Amino acid sequence: MLLSLMRRHAKSWLIKFLIAIIALVFIFYFGYSFRAQSGLKIASVNDDVISGVEYDKAYRDMLEAYRMQYKDMWSESLAKALDIKRQALERLIDQKLIAQEAGKLGLFVTEKELQHNIMGYPAFQTNGQFDLRRYRGLLQSNRMNPEDFEITMSQHLLEAKVKQFLGTFANVTDQEVEEQYGFYNEQINLAFVFFGSDTFKKGINPDQAELETYFKENQEKYRKPAMLKLAYLVFDPADFEKDVKVEDKDIEDYYEYNKMSFKEGKKVKARHILFKVKDKATEEEEKDVRDKAKSVLELAKEGKDFSELAREYSEDITKAKGGDLGYFTEGTMTKPFEEAAFALEAGKVSDLVRSSFGYHIIKVEDKKEERIKPLDEVKEDIRKILLKSASTETAHEKGLGIVDQMPYDIDLAKYGKEQGLEVKHSSYFAEGQAIPEMGGTPALIRALPGMNKGETTDLMDIGGKFYLFQVEDKKLSSLPELKEVEGKVRQDVISAKALEEAKKAAGEYLAELKKGEKWEDAAKEKGLKPEETGLFSRREPAGKLGALKDLKEKTFGLSEAAPYPDMVFENDKGAYVVKWTGRKSYDPEKFDKERDQYRSAILSAKQERIFGNWLGEIKADAAIKILDPKFLAERG
Repeated sequence: MLLSLMRRHAKSWLIKFLIAIIALVFIFYFGYSFRAQSGLKIASVNDDVISGVEYDKAYRDMLEAYRMQYKDMWSESLAKALDIKRQALERLIDQKLIAQEAGKLGLFVTEKELQHNIMGYPAFQTNGQFDLRRYRGLLQSNRMNPEDFEITMSQHLLEAKVKQFLGTFANVTDQEVEEQYGFYNEQINLAFVFFGSDTFKKGINPDQAELETYFKENQEKYRKPAMLKLAYLVFDPADFEKDVKVEDKDIEDYYEYNKMSFKEGKKVKARHILFKVKDKATEEEEKDVRDKAKSVLELAKEGKDFSELAREYSEDITKAKGGDLGYFTEGTMTKPFEEAAFALEAGKVSDLVRSSFGYHIIKVEDKKEERIKPLDEVKEDIRKILLKSASTETAHEKGLGIVDQMPYDIDLAKYGKEQGLEVKHSSYFAEGQAIPEMGGTPALIRALPGMNKGETTDLMDIGGKFYLFQVEDKKLSSLPELKEVEGKVRQDVISAKALEEAKKAAGEYLAELKKGEKWEDAAKEKGLKPEETGLFSRREPAGKLGALKDLKEKTFGLSEAAPYPDMVFENDKGAYVVKWTGRKSYDPEKFDKERDQYRSAILSAKQERIFGNWLGEIKADAAIKILDPKFLAERG
C-alpha cells in the first residue's frame, strides 16, 4: 500500500545496491538466529500459530506504549503489576480470533479502505492534504515503520467493523437515557454533625500491656524500611548539543509540518475600570455602584485620560497600571467582558459591561487579527526545539548503547569509569523515599522497591535526562523493638481508642435521632454545631464531607420520610452523623442539550459489553494451545 508506494519511488541503483548488500549481511550473519526466532511457536489459536516474532513485536509495542503513557511514573514494579507479557499474548490471541470470526462473517479490510483511513488521518496531512513525507517522518519519530503501522491499522479497522456489526443489535431507549442522566445529575443536600476524635483523647492513658498488644497486632506498621545506596550514570542532552547541527532545511520542514502550532488567535489590547458589586448585593446597593460607574463613564466618553481615571476609580489590581490588561486572546476573560472588548474598534470606549465581578468600562487600544507566525519570526524557536530533540535522541542512544554493551552482573561504577563516564553516588536513603541528591523523583522512587544489591534499572528518562542506576548497597528492612518506637505506638493507641469513643458517641446520637429526637434540639443539647454539605451529585464531592467511604451509596436513597442512614461515617479525624434534608432533580433544559451525548455513551458501553461477551464466548470455544512452556504459568 503506502509502503509499496515508497518502494516504487526508490529507483536509485545505489539504493538498490545498498539494500542488496544489507540483505546479504543479514542472511549470512543473522540468518540462523532469525530463522530460529521465526520458527519458535508461542501458541496456536484454532491451529493458527502465533510465532515468536509476532509475540516479541507485540510485547515491545505494548511495553513502549505503556512507557509513553506513564512517562515519569514508569517503573519496573509497575511493569510487573501490568503483566505486559501476559497482556501481549492475550491480545495476539484475541486478534487471531477476531480475524477468524470476521472471515466467517464476510468482513475484511480492503487496501482502499486502509489507504483512505490513513490518508484521512489529520496528523498525516498538510493543509488538508495527505503528506507522504509527514507520514514517514511521524512514524520514524515514534520508532515505527510503515509496514508495521499499516498492519496495526488494518487490525483496528477490522475490529471496528466487527464491533459495528455486533453493535447493530444494541438499542438505547429514551427511558434508559433519562434514568442514566437522572442517576448522575440529581443532587441531594445533607446536614451533619462531627464528633472529633481529638475531644476524646483526654484521659486515655494506655498501660504497658495495651501498648504491647497493639504493637504485636500492628508490628508491620512500624517496620524500618530497607536502606539503599545507588551508583548511577547521567546522560544529559545538554552535553551532546555541541555535536548537533540543525540545518535550515530541517527548520523549514518542521515549520511546514507544524504550521498550525504557530497560529495566533485574535488579540485585543485594552484597559478597564472596574466597579465591584459584592455577592448578594441588594438592588439598592447595585444601583449605587452602577450610578457611580455611569458618572465615570461620562468622563471617559468626554475624552478624559482613561489611565488616570482608572488609577483614581478602578477597584481592580490593575489600578496602579492605569487599568492596563495588555494583549489578551479569546477565551481568557469572562464572557461579557470578552464580547464587549472584541466588538469595540481600537480607540473606542465601551458602555457599562456587567460581569460576575461588577461593572466595567473598557477602552480598546489595539487589535490584532488571527495569523500564522511567519518562519522568520519563529526560526530560532524551531532551531532550539530541533536542537533539543536531536541532542535528547543522541543522549538516549548513548545511554542505550551503554546498556546494550554492559556485561551482565557487572559493577556499574567500575564499568562507567572504564568507559570514561562520570559515575555518581547517592547517600543512603529509605527505600520508597526521595533520593537525597535527586529529590522526590516519582519514577525512580517506584522503580527501586524490591531491587537487590547489584541489580540495575532500565535506562530512565527523568526530567529530560537519562539515568542508569544500580543498587550499590542495600541494608535490609527490619522490625524494631517496642522500646524503639514506644512513643509513636502510645500516640497511635490513644488515637485509635479516641476514634472508637467518637464512633460510639456518634452511634448513640444517631440512635436518639431515629427514636424521634429533633435534629436541632439534639445538636443543641450536645453542644454540637450542625453544618450542611450544600447540593452535590453522585459525580461531585460532598462539600466538607469530601469522599467519606459509603456516603453516597447510603444517602442518595434517603428521603424526607426516612432521612437518616443506618450507620455513622468516619475518617481518621472522627465520626459523622448525617441527615438528608433535600433533593434537587436534574435540569430538563440541560438534559435536552446533553441527551444525545448520554445516549451515545450508553450505546457505546452496550456495544463494548456485547463485543466483550462475544469475544469471551468464542474464546471459551476456541482451541487455544500454549506451545512455549514458559507461558503456561503466565496464563494460569
